[in-house]
Amino acid sequence: MKREVRKENYSIPIEIENLQFYDYPNSFELESGEILEELTIAYHTFGEINAAKDNIIWVCHALTANSDVLDWWPGLFGTGHTFDPQKHFIVCANILGSCYGTTGARSINPKTGVAYGLDFPATTIRDIVSVHDLLRAHLGIEQITLCIGGSCGGHQVLEYGVLFPARIQRMVALVTSARESAWSIAIHEGQRMSLEADPSFYENTDKAGIKGLRAARGNALLNYRTLVSYNASQTDTDARKDDFRASSYIRYQGLKLEKRFYAHCYYRLLKTLDTHHLGRDRASIEEVLRNLKIPILVLAVDTDQLIPSEEQLFLARHLPMSTYKIIQSDFGHDGFLIEAEKIGEVIKEWLE
Repeated sequence: MKREVRKENYSIPIEIENLQFYDYPNSFELESGEILEELTIAYHTFGEINAAKDNIIWVCHALTANSDVLDWWPGLFGTGHTFDPQKHFIVCANILGSCYGTTGARSINPKTGVAYGLDFPATTIRDIVSVHDLLRAHLGIEQITLCIGGSCGGHQVLEYGVLFPARIQRMVALVTSARESAWSIAIHEGQRMSLEADPSFYENTDKAGIKGLRAARGNALLNYRTLVSYNASQTDTDARKDDFRASSYIRYQGLKLEKRFYAHCYYRLLKTLDTHHLGRDRASIEEVLRNLKIPILVLAVDTDQLIPSEEQLFLARHLPMSTYKIIQSDFGHDGFLIEAEKIGEVIKEWLE
């Protein structure tokens, strides 16, 4: 089903082509016990399911991405690349709590008639994956041939395998971990403090907290890249000035996010990231991983300082059907997006 974004129920910060929507016909209970009386899932599909139904690729996107995977993961997805719509049926759903069409903080709360804002209930990675599975059922997909995601998307891949192991045949998890580390949570809190320092953040409008959002994004970029990449691309030839390239770059990145995201959604999603813990209310993380018996390619980036390669090595040591590969890159955590061609070659080799 395709339709226009319903402006009376939701505002999306940027125009997204070919966005599809599924209005779940029932209420949805979150892991916290709170209820969403209305749930809309926005998503993209590319290509067609083949007769054997063995070409279904499910993509779990990262924190501020959207469901148009051909737009933000070029070199890995697209015509002539590893995952080609001419060969594969590709599905990517916008995550619960985001601002690109799936229910989130800027959706209308049916109880009040205005946007949830900061009253949007707490959500977890498990909630996101449970919503994904509602869409899977709606699309009539019995088994996902391969589920892939990086960073926050990798969290979702792992959780999907644990929650619904019979649904997935293979998995690829990039720059991810079995639980959110204290290091990552501290980084998230620094960003939340930036948001909270903007007085407008507490207003219930789409533009609330935009200055804080810029600052939060600037802070985040310090952990997404590396010293080597900054020095290579942002060093000035003239040191006798006040407007440095590195300063302009960080401010520019903040402005970019301001134009395509909402502060309330960003704040809530950072909280959601903190909840990632495969062992929570189950067993030890090691035991949970040992019981996840799905072939999985675990990919690391050697310079990642946000979710370092030690986290992926831990996964590989405890997942019984894992293959571990490490990608060399100067770009740190963002290498999983930038080094798409290298990653594609590794995935092809593993699949073959």
